[in-house]
Amino acid sequence: MNIKNWNEILALFLAKNEGIFLTKKHWEIIYLIRKFYITFNYSPSIKIIIKIIYYKYGIIKGNSIYLYKLFNKNPTQQINKISGLPKSLKCIN
Repeated sequence: MNIKNWNEILALFLAKNEGIFLTKKHWEIIYLIRKFYITFNYSPSIKIIIKIIYYKYGIIKGNSIYLYKLFNKNPTQQINKISGLPKSLKCIN
């Protein structure tokens, strides 16, 4: 998928296929990771995603437990997929 072809309707569809109902908390992360990708031109690994969220929102949101509550199967893969980004180079799947 080309990042330019992404939109919120597509994100809602992709999230639904993952069994996720997107809330404001999800959208915060989606837009934050999309901004990272546009800036650095690569999809971040889970460790980088956590650091990005930590620096933006603090310890309450910047941890793996928070991410797994929102994206319960594989946060890295689900975030990148719903955000219209390619898989992370460090992504196992």
